[in-house]
Amino acid sequence: MAGVQISASAVKALRERTGMGMMACKKALVEADGDTDKAIDLLRKAGMKKADEKAVRETKEGRIASYIHHNGRVGVLLELNCETDFVAKGELFGSLMQDLCMQIAAANPGYVSRDQVPEEAIETERVFFADEVADKPEAIRDKIVAGKLDKWLGEQVLLEQPFVKDDKKSVGEVIKEAVSQTGENIAVARFARFALGQ
Repeated sequence: MAGVQISASAVKALRERTGMGMMACKKALVEADGDTDKAIDLLRKAGMKKADEKAVRETKEGRIASYIHHNGRVGVLLELNCETDFVAKGELFGSLMQDLCMQIAAANPGYVSRDQVPEEAIETERVFFADEVADKPEAIRDKIVAGKLDKWLGEQVLLEQPFVKDDKKSVGEVIKEAVSQTGENIAVARFARFALGQ
């Protein structure tokens, strides 16, 4: 279907759905022969690639957000960083901060990323899981333990948790999508979760 005509309204509709620039939307629609779903997929892949490239850029700006759950029993403080004050004051950044605060309140992660998990904590879990599977055949024990450990880390690490608003994405992927939309690196610096009586 070479030479498919892409209407301005189709480009506008795709831009509204994805938040990407007009030219990027038009290019994706042309590449996808006018198929909106394929165009969204192409934009997402391109955005993730750009987000990975931006991940090394320094984040010296940002904001601190707070969230108190409606029952008043759980609260979160979050420091989210970006590259410029302009992005930090933007609506998308603010919305991402609130989503991340709700994620932390609901899913109770212990760490931002895997590299922050202390080796002692990993070793303690490894020993626990090894005891759990002691009755399994020796040939598969290590593989089972590795799988259980990976699952545990996925629950403990904020960036690897399934996003509470869309569990088909990880929190890390949601942040990468924001990076692709803002054009700046965005990074969770730190967070604290408070629960009444804990």
